[in-house]
Amino acid sequence: YLKELVWAHALKRYGALSQAHRRQLTKELQVVDKLQLAGYFLLVWDIVRFAKENNIMVQGRGSAANSAICYVLGITAVDPIAMDLLFERFLSEERGEWPDIDLDLPSGPKREAVIQYVYERYGEHGAAMTANVITYRSKSALRETGKALGFSPEQLDKASKIAGRWSGVEDSTELKGLFRQAGFDVDSPKIGTWLRLAAQLLNQPRHLGQHSGGMVIASGELCSSCPIEPASMKGRKVIQWDKDDCAELGIIKVDLLGLGMLNALEEAIPLIKQTENITIDYATLPQDDTKVYDMLCAADTVGVFQVESRGQMSMLPRLRPRCFYDLVVEIALVRPGPIVGQMVHPYLRRRDGLEPVRYPHPCLVPALERTLGVPIFQEQLLKIAVSIAGFTGGEAEELRRAMGFKSPGEKMTELIKKLKRGMTVNRIPESIQDEVIENIQSFAHYGFPESHSASFALIAYASAYLKAHHPAAFLCALLNAQPMGFYHPSTLVKDAQRHGVRVLPIDITKSSYRCTLEDSQTVRLGLSYVHGLSHSSAERILIERSKAPFENIQTMRSNLNLSQGEWAALAELGAFAPLGLSRRQALWQLSKGKSKAPLFSSNSTESKPAPISEMSLMDRINADYRNASLSVGPHPMHFIRARLSSQDILSSAELAHQANGKNIRVAGLVTVRQRPMTAKGILFVTLEDEWGFINLIISPELFESSRSVAVGASGMIASGRLQSHKGIIHIKCQQIESLDLI
Repeated sequence: YLKELVWAHALKRYGALSQAHRRQLTKELQVVDKLQLAGYFLLVWDIVRFAKENNIMVQGRGSAANSAICYVLGITAVDPIAMDLLFERFLSEERGEWPDIDLDLPSGPKREAVIQYVYERYGEHGAAMTANVITYRSKSALRETGKALGFSPEQLDKASKIAGRWSGVEDSTELKGLFRQAGFDVDSPKIGTWLRLAAQLLNQPRHLGQHSGGMVIASGELCSSCPIEPASMKGRKVIQWDKDDCAELGIIKVDLLGLGMLNALEEAIPLIKQTENITIDYATLPQDDTKVYDMLCAADTVGVFQVESRGQMSMLPRLRPRCFYDLVVEIALVRPGPIVGQMVHPYLRRRDGLEPVRYPHPCLVPALERTLGVPIFQEQLLKIAVSIAGFTGGEAEELRRAMGFKSPGEKMTELIKKLKRGMTVNRIPESIQDEVIENIQSFAHYGFPESHSASFALIAYASAYLKAHHPAAFLCALLNAQPMGFYHPSTLVKDAQRHGVRVLPIDITKSSYRCTLEDSQTVRLGLSYVHGLSHSSAERILIERSKAPFENIQTMRSNLNLSQGEWAALAELGAFAPLGLSRRQALWQLSKGKSKAPLFSSNSTESKPAPISEMSLMDRINADYRNASLSVGPHPMHFIRARLSSQDILSSAELAHQANGKNIRVAGLVTVRQRPMTAKGILFVTLEDEWGFINLIISPELFESSRSVAVGASGMIASGRLQSHKGIIHIKCQQIESLDLI
């Protein structure tokens, strides 16, 4: 049946089948048949079929994109034959284990619908979620042991904060220094006990949780192989083993992963149709859109999938992608593999013509030609082993996997010897042998698969296309898909406003629960952004409004059973402005309705607004952030710009006009903190002001001496040296301090 499906779908995918298509599909089907894995492919195809028939976006990612079978069955969206991807990276006879197919689905109800379909199709004893063993990390270890020893909540909070996720705490010696910095008496016996116990508890099992999306499925009774228990989430069951146990035992697993960007892409389609009468089909988007690539080259990518991080934004103006494959390379380049293997700068220099393209050996040209002789993808290293040492595809994948283990052991030693023997047989000089082995070792553990990067590039391009051509719909979809992505909704709103999108505030007479489009350039914020307003309360508002338009607060209050806190949040956000009431007038009217005492009685249903002093603009912005965590009004930095300018503190808009190497001062609200493992302890911070972003580089020494500011400040003033290269501007900080917005 799988063969019938594959050949039928192949004709739909490719039209006329070339010899290359037939050869690859035949080869893959033979391997699947030999390994008796047809059922697995049918199982995944059936899940994808269900999703598509129910208009749920789905895309396979990871090594599955190396398979032509997965492509023709619609499981993946990348053509591995056209991209010359190595099938053995996904499946080979030598590996003798289940292939790994990950399916990305829209986060939320639609993903849950697919999960419930699997439960229903295979029965309560035939399918379950994989477990995930949660272990103690620095924060939880300190909290639990400190609680047991009777330390106060304030002390626990302080300890938890100093051992945050950037601390790198692994033993009690490091922890002792951090505690001393925070003012703890580290010579106290009780503190010493706390530190010892916390260190002992690190990495020990804490509790059993659900895997993010892994499902194990059995053709018969799964409970005959492993115990099943009800999950805390309704309608789900879990097995009591984690994903690694399942892999060791050869138990089949399909990952049904939630991807917020698919949610956003799916939501944008009807919004664009509704306001612009344009039907978006992501499968047929033009792959050479100049506006999209201009935007990418300018690193104008807030909200764009995969290329919105600090590292990607720094790379985009240097790589300057002008075609889809450039985007595939871009996504893979800002990864530990190319960074650790020191491949980034050689690739960029060759791309800019600053150094010649060279290959370690002529036989490696086919494997490395597309990336200018520099290995960037895992598949390239597998092809190197095949080309230069005569490995089979399966042996090359076995080598990659062995290098990925923390303790490679004898297997690794044997494979390296075999690699050297193969190169020697092919008369490869020893110096080149050493270079090849060093490249493979650098990449094998950290390298990013080309198939994975290509799958992500499809989604990245689609999201970039929306941002470039339909920015209002893109913002609306992103706001409704939260939580997701790299940036807080407040940053997304400000970025969209800078791009000409009009964002309207929450309005009791117009706002739906979710954000909506009022026209092709105007987004209306939804009631979902009101802090403390429950979904049921929002639904009651919408139901009452559908019966008759709201005319005054008192009538609304008598018809709607909202809590005082919910009414107050709506009032403070200015939601009653269409009824002719300012924020404080609305609060006053609502406070009058709280009591039935004679003092508050009146013959009229609505009294005239009291002469109350109105909120200043800054007060209104503060109220917006307090009650919705975002504002459609001026950026908070706007209110202190004059003060900052008087102190020679520059805005982001002024940085482009400053000389490289100049000592300057900048300030902004912290939007992103990153301390990647490849950065040798450097902390990267992105600040935001009313004009855009400011990128800070904080050295390990400055991080340690100013830890509380680096880790906890919501706003920063930074002094340092400006570094500018190809339009990419960073501030190498010499000093940082907290920013006071008052």
